[in-house]
Amino acid sequence: MTLPRVPPLSPPRVALIIGAGDATGGAIARRFAREGYTACVTRRSLDKLQPLLDQIHAEGGQAHGFASDARKEDEVVALVDTIEASIGAIEVLVFNIGANVPASILDETARKYFKVWEMACFGGFLNGREVARRMVARAGDGPKGSIIFTGATASLRGAAHFAAFSGAKQALRALAQSMARELGPRGIHVAHVVVDGAIDTAFIRDSFPERYALKAEDGILNPEHIADSYWMLHQQPRDAWTHELDLRPYLEKF
Repeated sequence: MTLPRVPPLSPPRVALIIGAGDATGGAIARRFAREGYTACVTRRSLDKLQPLLDQIHAEGGQAHGFASDARKEDEVVALVDTIEASIGAIEVLVFNIGANVPASILDETARKYFKVWEMACFGGFLNGREVARRMVARAGDGPKGSIIFTGATASLRGAAHFAAFSGAKQALRALAQSMARELGPRGIHVAHVVVDGAIDTAFIRDSFPERYALKAEDGILNPEHIADSYWMLHQQPRDAWTHELDLRPYLEKF
């Protein structure tokens, strides 16, 4: 008896989301999982990832959670090594750490200012560097992956009481520009997304109820729709790559 030939399984396509929170990061992970990617998601606490992992699995997707501090070089290197060795080659990196902690410049402490920079900028450098090292080593001359950084209104202008956050986010934007100019010719699409407006999160709901009330008229950003734009960026052909994309509700002033 001749048994039917079983085609070999193709290697998994991996999307790594750094900072997969309950809103934007989680929505991005779910979006890529729905497209057949294995979502590797991180937060500093693994327990906080379980609801997202359960949701992705319930939707028929594949996902793995990792407790990792994006500010610690040894942890970032170990994370990327583990994923590449045991799951698959990272095709997409999304760096989605916010660190939005307002304070008057008169009251800001050196410790908190530095911590905000570590979270919102230095972590982007560490994760972007490690994944880029793997991507440029891939064989072939075609596209080798996407690295997408999440920015904010503060990426473009520094508001009062946001010296630390705006400084970090503008530095992250500069990092993305530098990486795009260096890595684009080597087949890596580096993009920076300016999310300019309130997002549908529990924080906005509880802290800014008047702003959250605008949700009924599409006045705040839906994380699912933000995630659609990240998927669009990754799907772009390399003859028409977008480097910077800004997203805001139609009611938002800019």
